[in-house]
Order: sequence, then C-alpha cells, then structure tokens
Amino acid sequence: MTFDKPRRLLPALLVAAALVFAAAQAWAGGVLKIAREQDSTTFDPIYTILAPDIWVFNQFYSTLVRANADATGIEPDLAETWDISPDGTVYTFHLREAKFSDGTPVLASDVVFSLLRARDDEKSVLRSMFSPIDKAEAPDDRTVVLRLKGPSAPLMSTLAMFAASILPEHAVKAEGEAFGEKPVGSGAFVLKEWKRGDSIILARNPLYWEKGLPKLDGIEWIYVPNDNTRMLKLKAGEVDAATFVPWNQIKELQADKNIQVQLDKSTRMDHILVNHAHKPLDNKLVRQALNMAIDQKAIVDVVTQGFGTPANSFFPLDGMDYNPANPNYPYDPEKAKKILEEQGVKDLTLSFALVAGDTAHDQIGVLVKDQLAKIGVTVNLNKMEGGQQWDALVNGDYDIGVMWWVNDVFDPDEKAQFCVSGDPENRSYYTNYKNPVVSDLVNKAAVEQNPEKRKQMYYEIQRIAKDDVHWIDLYYSPFRNASRSNVKGFVQNPLGRYMLETADIVN
Repeated sequence: MTFDKPRRLLPALLVAAALVFAAAQAWAGGVLKIAREQDSTTFDPIYTILAPDIWVFNQFYSTLVRANADATGIEPDLAETWDISPDGTVYTFHLREAKFSDGTPVLASDVVFSLLRARDDEKSVLRSMFSPIDKAEAPDDRTVVLRLKGPSAPLMSTLAMFAASILPEHAVKAEGEAFGEKPVGSGAFVLKEWKRGDSIILARNPLYWEKGLPKLDGIEWIYVPNDNTRMLKLKAGEVDAATFVPWNQIKELQADKNIQVQLDKSTRMDHILVNHAHKPLDNKLVRQALNMAIDQKAIVDVVTQGFGTPANSFFPLDGMDYNPANPNYPYDPEKAKKILEEQGVKDLTLSFALVAGDTAHDQIGVLVKDQLAKIGVTVNLNKMEGGQQWDALVNGDYDIGVMWWVNDVFDPDEKAQFCVSGDPENRSYYTNYKNPVVSDLVNKAAVEQNPEKRKQMYYEIQRIAKDDVHWIDLYYSPFRNASRSNVKGFVQNPLGRYMLETADIVN
C-alpha cells in the first residue's frame, strides 16, 4: 500500500511535465536571427515596392483586411466586418479595438488618413491603385466609409496590400519624412533598432490585438549579401534562418539533418527589364530579336537547377487570370540576327544591371552575354550592390537589368497597373513601356464586374505585352528559404509575406 500512492502519482506527474514541456515547445520565445541578401531602404509603405522593405514592415503594420494563409482570399485584420452596397460603390468597415505600438488607439480617422495619403501623395508609388476611392469618411471612431467613383473589382485586394498599411496620423505628421525610419504600427512586432547596412531588430509588440501572438520575443534581420556567406552562417548556427537559398545549394542543405529547406509556393517570376527609352530598344522588332536570341530553357536549367519553370507571361504561374496558353518566343538566334540586320542595327552594346554576389545574377549575366554575342550584341555586365541596382533601374540608368517580382495581392490589377499600364508614376516598372491599347484594357479590367469578361481582358493584356516585349520573361520559381531544424513556421505565403507572428524556436 505504501507504494500505491506514488505509483498513481507518477503518471499524473509525467502528464503534467509533458504538458509543461509541450507548452515550452509551443512557445519557446527567443529572437529569430535571419540572414538576408538585401538591406531595407525605407519603412514608409507608400514610398516603396521593394520586397526587402515590405517583408520587414509587414511585421509591424496592419491593414483593414489581409490575404489568408494560402493567398486565395481575404480575411479580417483591423476591420472585423464590412458591408458593400448593392451597386458596389460604398464600402463600410467596422474596426476592432486595437492599439498602435505607441499606446494610442487605432481610430477610423487614422484609416482615412492612411488611405488618402496613399492616393494623394505625389511620391506614393502605387497611388493609381487607390484612385477608385472618391471619398473616405470616419462617421465615428470605429467606422470607415469608402465612397468610390464607380465599382472597383480589385478594391478589397488593394486594401490588403502593403501600401494600404494603417498608420497613426499623429506620428506621420510629427515625424514627416523621418517616419520611414521611425515607424509606428499596430502589427505583431515593433521596430527596435535599424543599423543601415547591418541589421534590423524587431521586438514583440505587447499591444498586438491578436491574443497569444507573436510567439517570438523578437526578430533580427541580418544583412549578408553574399549567397555563400549567408549559407555558411546558417550551417554554423550563427543564424537561425536564411533567405534566398542559392539554387545550386538546395540539395546539399536538404541532406543536412540540422537544416530544413522550405520551397514554398509563390507568385514570383524573374525577368529582364528592357529600357524602352534607350535606342534602339524603343524599336519593338529589336526587342523581339533580343528575346529570340535568349535561350530561356538553358537559363532555367542552369540557374534554377530544375526547380524553376519557363515563364510565358508576366502574370504569376497559376495566378488569377493567368493564361497558360499565352504564346512564348521561340529560341531562334538566326532569325534574331536577321531582324537586327534588317533594322540596320550594328555594333550594339548593352549595359546589363546586375546585383553583385547574387549567384543567379552571376549565372544569368554570363549566359545572356554569351547568347547575345551570337547575334553580334555586346553585353557589359554592370554588377553593383542591390540598392544601387534598384536606383539605376528607377533612374533609367540601364539598358537591360535582371529583376524579380512577387505579387502583393492575388488580384491581377496590381501587376497590370504597375508593369504595363504606362503610369507616369512608375513608367511601367521603370521600363518606359507604353501601349495605349494595353493602358485602356488595364483601366477597363479594373472596373469590369463580370469575371469571365475580365479574364479575357487580362488574357489580351498578356498577349500584347508579350508581343511588345515589354520585358523578357525568364522563369517562375518557388520561394526558397532555409532554417535550423528547431525553427518552426519560417514560411512565406504565395504573396511573399513571412507569417512570423506564428513562428517559433523550439529548444
């Protein structure tokens, strides 16, 4: 009898210990150290479209609504519920109780301020996407009413994107341009420190509205531009995770029991921007010749090691209104050479803007240089730091340049507006491409309420843009990240958002 009680107690103690251990595993906290390839440039959401900016500030800003985990629909964020008028021109949002990280409440007036700022600020990169909004009103602190100029098919999707982040009016006005370095948001984390060219440290936001989140104590984004160095730090355990795993190291890392590689479904595509403002690149036939001279399959095979898929459209693979039958250019260097001769193009030299230390850029540069040499075109490889390359593209200081795109919303309007509409704010992704027929179709598709008619408009946009060679499509690919085996939830949704509020480090 003397041992009966202890024997009965032992299973209970073991269960209790197991529950404590499970709880510790579920929420171990800690600071997640992430090595990444580029530093950020600003945390003001209306002044950038750069992923290194967006993927960081998505952690400390919230929007009215957000894309769900698999990016197939919309779910509540700051807005708990909403109503849409029968004619599709009045949207009413009902806000939840939430606070900014400085302790002030999120008010309807902050929402109105943020959305009109995105629409009206002359430097707002995606201001055209907010142009359907005629008036934004705050009848009380918890209600926002948007009155549109007319029906807008992509509006809810637009309100879920980074540029629609809700900012505290008082902080933006107090800081002015400095707000981009001293952000205040209502997301899961808060900016603690930013050492440009080195690291960005985020801390858990104790005022975050979603109970039990985030699980981490913080995040440290560490700038490591060289691919090999980034992976070595991961292998050595100096960092917990790393972004942009080089294609040629994926299989090696997959074989390491201490590392887990995440190849997440994405809306990413890589392409070569072409500057239409530089002669003879303003000639459609010359652009077509260059496209025909580039061996897309060879680039996909060499660069992505079989993980990529040749791109036939500027729309993401299997994305909304993507046309799988959109015709692609054949690899035909002989025809390309003949076209250049017919157009009187001789001794053409192109400056190719690339990011130094990026394995894929190095490989693409060499391949394109060799391929275009076969049709008599000289390519000078201009390698620079990532931020410098972006500045060169924005300022038009390039002939051709490698770049990639990830959709921020699932609706095709964003990419059509930014990449081919000819909007003077962004000059069709800084290519200076403009076709009035495409511009008209983009505008019509944005207001078309019939899904099938809208899809056919986007099919036509894809066809014309491909024929015009607005840029040169390369490949679609998954996101490629890696982490130590004790890291849980270091994943991206198809729109690129790292859902780090649910990530954890298990000890």
